[in-house]
Amino acid sequence: MSRIKDINLAPSGKDKIEWVKSYMPILNSIKESFEQTLPFAGMKIAMSIHLEAKTAYLAKVLRAGGATVSVTGCNPLSTQDDVAAALAAEGFEVNARHGVSDEEYTEDLKATLACSPDLIIDDGGDLISLLHGECRSLGKNLIGGCEETTTGIHRLLSRQDAGLLDYTMIDVNDADCKHLFDNRYGTGQSTLDGIMNSTNLIIAGKTVVIAGYGWCGKGLAMRAKGMGAVVVVTEVDPIKAIEAVMDGFTVLPMDEAAKIGDLFVTLTGCADVLVGRHFEVMKDGVLLSNSGHFDVEINKKDLSSLAVEEWERKPNIRGYRMKDGRVLNLLAEGRLVNLAAGNGHPAEIMDMSFGIQAKSLEYLAKHGKDLEKRVYAVPFEIDREVADIKLASMKVSIDKLTPEQVEYLARVE
Repeated sequence: MSRIKDINLAPSGKDKIEWVKSYMPILNSIKESFEQTLPFAGMKIAMSIHLEAKTAYLAKVLRAGGATVSVTGCNPLSTQDDVAAALAAEGFEVNARHGVSDEEYTEDLKATLACSPDLIIDDGGDLISLLHGECRSLGKNLIGGCEETTTGIHRLLSRQDAGLLDYTMIDVNDADCKHLFDNRYGTGQSTLDGIMNSTNLIIAGKTVVIAGYGWCGKGLAMRAKGMGAVVVVTEVDPIKAIEAVMDGFTVLPMDEAAKIGDLFVTLTGCADVLVGRHFEVMKDGVLLSNSGHFDVEINKKDLSSLAVEEWERKPNIRGYRMKDGRVLNLLAEGRLVNLAAGNGHPAEIMDMSFGIQAKSLEYLAKHGKDLEKRVYAVPFEIDREVADIKLASMKVSIDKLTPEQVEYLARVE
């Protein structure tokens, strides 16, 4: 039985799902194919992804392929209760509510795995972590799964390097049709959407400090610059730091950037990017936000310990008054600001990412039992197929190599 907030919210959620469906031609095409081929007939799929409208439509596409689908969120603040209700009203097993405690969140994950899935979609690695721990018995039928995001891939590769990965997993995050668009264009736009929706403040003229210049950081830097911000990048990787400099941005250590920033956004996937010594030198009124997967990049314990007063200034903004009177503003509890305080990535972007997810699950359903227990890249053919569908939906045509060109490129001299 589903664990949701209120089934009466379903009509609003249904409207959201129908809206994004209109802008997801890749999933629409895949759904038509799945309805004919039923690649998941008789299979159970467990999903842990930010539960909003695009995710809900992915669940419906997988069910069209014959699967029984159980859905939960991957962050306590990113679930949209009306979307969860809409799925539950259509007979999906849904265990997710907005604003649950960490303990309740874990119970929802366990309830989703209780179906003993054949396939999983993970976002951040919480399902796979449980399947290697207290929910190991629920992985008895598992053929494999897909991981959506950078943080989850880090966790998977650490487990693989330690010889502790017991399941076959596909690295969806690093597929070209995922990270080049989702991480860059999706995160760049949706992060600023979440910040502006929460604060109603201007970006132009502010010094925006971006921690991490991976694809997500690059996308955010591009968008912030385009909106008139002065962009400062902090990095630990010298190559990415050079990229940021050559892209026209100032690169500083965080100890220096902390003194000049108006808006801080962390996108590193690591812990303690902003800590006590940074908070001590920040300007009055700064905005602190995170677009990394877990709420560990901004050290909330340090922030709280330095504050003489804490209060909710408005939805998704908590104020921390320092001893000298300065106020630092934490957005969305330090969780993913684009989802906890916004609607997540645009539908057209998630269409590409979820197209990769759907086709990768189909690949696992067909071939997973013959694969080793390790992390695999998305097959090139899947990336290319999704790109071809996307281009067609955009009414864009490209050239094709002639047989002579193929021969020329393949020749050995």
